[in-house]
Amino acid sequence: MRYRSIGAGTARTEVSTLCLGTMNMGTTTDEATSYAILDRFREAGGTFLDTANNYSYWAGGHGRDSEDLVGRWLAERGARDEMRVATKVGAAKKDPALPLSSTPPTNFQGLDAATVTREAHESLRHLGVDRLDVLYGHVDDLDTPLAETVGAFGALQEEGVVGISGISNVALWRVVEAREEAARQGVAPYGLVQQNLSYVYPTPEPGRHNWASYELLDYAGSTRVDGTAPLDVVAYSPLLQGALTRDDKPLWAGFDHPTTHERLRLLREVAAAVGATPNQVAIAWLLGGSVPVVPVVGPSSVAQLDEILGAVDLDLEPDVRSLLDAA
Repeated sequence: MRYRSIGAGTARTEVSTLCLGTMNMGTTTDEATSYAILDRFREAGGTFLDTANNYSYWAGGHGRDSEDLVGRWLAERGARDEMRVATKVGAAKKDPALPLSSTPPTNFQGLDAATVTREAHESLRHLGVDRLDVLYGHVDDLDTPLAETVGAFGALQEEGVVGISGISNVALWRVVEAREEAARQGVAPYGLVQQNLSYVYPTPEPGRHNWASYELLDYAGSTRVDGTAPLDVVAYSPLLQGALTRDDKPLWAGFDHPTTHERLRLLREVAAAVGATPNQVAIAWLLGGSVPVVPVVGPSSVAQLDEILGAVDLDLEPDVRSLLDAA
């Protein structure tokens, strides 16, 4: 495993360059399989885990199934000091009787100060920890004043409940403004932004704010100077849940266009040439970019995890990366 630092000041911490996503653990991935995946990740040197307070309502869960399972595993394995745990707040059900939706009405709890504070302390209880290494706002909340949300995250960091704060599924201008607002309030700014990012990319559409645009990567790169609190990018669903390699998996909305098909063809061609799998090349491409990101991978078996782990030490030669970039 390889490692990198995230965060700033006293909150700065080292994490594995791969983050293990645990969304389906405790629901569609049973406990025995989940434990085996977590054990293998730990054995390989993995230290970064990702969960949320709404995983997985849509799979018959109560919303904190993943947090509960991760908490049990941390306690039973005595692994708390080794692991850095990230969770999310804001996209759990506001009305328990109604479904969640990615389109209005979403039924999200939102990111008002009371919700952020209450749900963060609930996550502590479900995870069985006394500190959240990372707490993200799961989905940006345009109905709550940004100053209120930023202040709530800053207060949790000052309290010692949260190490690094972050935001997900958000427009770039909101990230920039939130960090400026943190400076005005004298609190720690968002140190992480978690967006969807893969070797293939979607067509631009009004209202699509969940993609890690190249402008976001440029902005994150600009924070890597002395005197500036760094912003790091975390990439969720980098393999589009298997759609990069499995023909039976449909591409997500917005991804089915000619450039995607050319990139998938080239991805497989490059993988064959370098003696790797297309998934490994896709992850290595993210890890080795000019602004490296932290991919969140969500395998449902140990075999899938082992394949992904093979990407950690795959360094793409400059000519190979240039070929992949140019498609």
